[in-house]
Amino acid sequence: MMNYVWTGMMLISVIFGIFTGRLDQVSAAVVDGGKNAVMMTVEFVGIMCFWTGLVRIASRSGFILMISNLLMPITKLCFPNLPRNSAAMHSIVMNMTANILGLANAATPLGLNAMRELQKVNNNPKDTASDDMCMFVVLNTASIQLIPTTLIVLRRATGSIAPFEILTPVWIVGSCALIVGIICAKIFCSRSPVTYKYGAKILNTRSKA
Repeated sequence: MMNYVWTGMMLISVIFGIFTGRLDQVSAAVVDGGKNAVMMTVEFVGIMCFWTGLVRIASRSGFILMISNLLMPITKLCFPNLPRNSAAMHSIVMNMTANILGLANAATPLGLNAMRELQKVNNNPKDTASDDMCMFVVLNTASIQLIPTTLIVLRRATGSIAPFEILTPVWIVGSCALIVGIICAKIFCSRSPVTYKYGAKILNTRSKA
């Protein structure tokens, strides 16, 4: 789908450039855009390598376990049926940690691994997500970012003199989105016909709410 969107945008740009007599400006924008994309990619690679390595060190040093303990009230509320030391919970905490640090790219493989682990304890049909999987998607999408790395890099690359001034608004908006997301997920989970514990079906009733 996105291939069609990008192709359409490029064709429209060329057509408007021809009819307005600015095709030379379109060509210049293509060249400048490619150059800026490469430079921005290099900046992203550097900072992403740094933070990804830092997360790996934190995992091996036990820092992730400490963060897991700090996140326990949230993870216990959101995933009451998952054991604390399970592989699924470990992957979820790793993903949440990466998101909190603003490592969107680094969080993606961790999120995929967490979803695979949640699928292993999913007693629904394989093409149906469990409540825990839906909750994880909410947390992954509406995560609080203490350090919005991607936004900071983009602001710095585009010439911002104060790239960190967005921190407070990001924290406020992220907190609101996370709270609303958890509440909505809990409401819809309460209407689910099946509840699971450790991958086993323990209840098969439908809420009358």
